[in-house]
Amino acid sequence: MTTIEILQKAKRAAPSLAMLDTDTKNKALLAMADSITEEKESILEANRLDVESAQKKMNDVMIDRLCLTEQRIMAMSEGIKQVAALPDPVFEIMESHARPNGLIINKVRVPMGVVAIIYESRPNVTSDAAALSLKSGNVCVLRGGKEAYRSSRAIVDAMKRGLEKNGLNPDFVNMVDDTTRQSANQLMTAVGYVDLLIPRGGAGLIRTCVENAKVPCIQTGTGICHLYVDGEADQDMALNILENGKTSRPSVCNALEVCLVSRSIAKDLLPKIKKRLVDDRIALGKTPVELRLDSEALTITEGISASDEDFDTEFLNYILAIKLVDDVVEAVEHISHHSTHHSEAIVTSNKKTAEYFTMAVDSAAVYVNASTRFTDGGEFGHGCEIGISTQKLHARGPMALREMTTYKYIIEGNGQVR
Repeated sequence: MTTIEILQKAKRAAPSLAMLDTDTKNKALLAMADSITEEKESILEANRLDVESAQKKMNDVMIDRLCLTEQRIMAMSEGIKQVAALPDPVFEIMESHARPNGLIINKVRVPMGVVAIIYESRPNVTSDAAALSLKSGNVCVLRGGKEAYRSSRAIVDAMKRGLEKNGLNPDFVNMVDDTTRQSANQLMTAVGYVDLLIPRGGAGLIRTCVENAKVPCIQTGTGICHLYVDGEADQDMALNILENGKTSRPSVCNALEVCLVSRSIAKDLLPKIKKRLVDDRIALGKTPVELRLDSEALTITEGISASDEDFDTEFLNYILAIKLVDDVVEAVEHISHHSTHHSEAIVTSNKKTAEYFTMAVDSAAVYVNASTRFTDGGEFGHGCEIGISTQKLHARGPMALREMTTYKYIIEGNGQVR
């Protein structure tokens, strides 16, 4: 089926999905979750073929993004169930007031309509996107990367069967079969068919969508995420947060890429960073972090000399750029020039310093004494998320159910004329 034919079917299905009641949507979601579990063997086999094809083209970290396990499939199913358990935002009255002439003005949440999601090599995005779209009353059109096509197709087919078991239209969830640039361009320019486009992937994909889309487009985040370790930081806490932010899953957008260290503690802290992220990990048989140090940091501990580009790079790998700064003011200045406005963190025991950092840093999520790895719909209590918006209009931060809706005004009268 061509991309245009899929869009036409999605557009026809949108009105009936928008009108479904909460109970019907929840039952459909639970059936989708069960179907993914029941068909896990076929999903795993499809994923095995994807991973096999990608072995010579992708590094180990990116293979990890692509790889599904039984545990990850169960987590996908559980994520859909969590979305089913969340409050339904559709038809929620956001505001209501009466005018002197007797008119009742209601501001009501409604679905977007048809939401297209272009994403890359993470097949679990498939189930997240479908679940959030359906619960928020939107028909989704999914366009995954060619590296994960078999996996994503198997997941979509399973979810469609779950919808059919509940007597619902399988066209509520759609997947584009064409993984060439042509299909992506068709979604970007599908005026009249796509009500919202969400790119979820690397900087190149997001830039292409933002620059070329003729339909409304959310700019989701590449994550050049920073940690500033203040001179009044608990250093053990800082090391724990740094290790978690960099190594727990370096291939995701909320992983740390840059560490800014106060000069006042650099001679003490930098050797500890090297020990924790390099020496200790080697001793444990884990992948060490490659430290890319500015010229001053390089005089204190071992590493590789950092280039200017290293402070503007989303590594998505076991690489960390480190720079020394005088204080929180210089740290914020650096972040303002190099951040992608995703997630930034400070470790400090000084409340005034923390307050300055949180107010001055212009990012979607700003942390005090906690890891940037928490920037996630599930961790924020939203269920799963469809992406992390780094823009300011309509949605910012983890995009969950509420961010998948728009609103309209419903006005009640009794014969008023103007």
